[in-house]
Amino acid sequence: MRHVVDVSETGESRCPVEDSVEKEQEPPMSDERDPATEAFVAHRNLLFTVAYEMLGSAADAEDVLQETWLRWSGVDLGTVENPRAYLVRVTTRQALGRLRTLGSRKESYVGPWLPEPLLTTPDVADDVELADSVSMAMLLVLETLTPTERAVFVLREVFDVAYGEIAEAVGKTPAAVHQIAHRARAHVAARRPRGATSPGETRDVLDAFHRAVRTGDLQGLLDVLSPDVVFLGDGGGVVQAVLEPVVGAARVAPLLAASRPVRDDAVSMRTAQVNGHPALILRFGGEVDTVVALRVEDGLITGLYAVRNPEKLSRMEEETALRR
Repeated sequence: MRHVVDVSETGESRCPVEDSVEKEQEPPMSDERDPATEAFVAHRNLLFTVAYEMLGSAADAEDVLQETWLRWSGVDLGTVENPRAYLVRVTTRQALGRLRTLGSRKESYVGPWLPEPLLTTPDVADDVELADSVSMAMLLVLETLTPTERAVFVLREVFDVAYGEIAEAVGKTPAAVHQIAHRARAHVAARRPRGATSPGETRDVLDAFHRAVRTGDLQGLLDVLSPDVVFLGDGGGVVQAVLEPVVGAARVAPLLAASRPVRDDAVSMRTAQVNGHPALILRFGGEVDTVVALRVEDGLITGLYAVRNPEKLSRMEEETALRR
């Protein structure tokens, strides 16, 4: 499990929140922590959500939180009027820097790059706006924005941060942030799912898809796939996965039918809440092998995102709490 921070290169001095931050359901008594630690722990899930939505990577989001803690722990709290706003601002700046670095890394990535999936708590699905913002489909849409546009969109549209605060976080004037927000909003609106599907309908589609994949039912797959469905696979060059998008039900359905799991006790496939939406988790020998997230519009699957890169599957054993 990743720790939040290690303040010394030797590892002799550790962040006092390293364990309580990971296990907020069992925090120490308040008098055991200093005010800086209390404030950081109180907003930790929010900060992680901000960083994750900007980066699409839980591992990088954790690194951003580590950097945020290092800066926060050295601040004179008497000069901070609003700890939440201050922490969000620092987190955004750190995430922006990392996002620009990630851009060059993704250019050399083997095959399609997909966000790191998260096994999410039930309350994430209950918050429709939050679930939409962290869905695999939306995170891929956000990938098409510039780093600054992504930061502005996430802070304004998801977390309702004031324009003035966003301006401080991204180093722009409030007027410029207004323009960036308008441009980013229009860009996302043109690419986000348009045919609204209720959670119940999504579950029904997933159940039908699950049955068809499990049995290799070609017609069953064709019944739930949109004619222009897009299938993306992310193996990161570590495990086998499609290296180019597969487009169209006529191509995707046979591919899925042919790759159905072998009927073996070592193989299991179940549904779960991933990034706030129903998804499939395939295990082999008890270990997570593939996570398949769906984009559903008007009762049909328009997008399939299969994450197989082992480095991106570490968050599938324990639920991740996200907050707005």
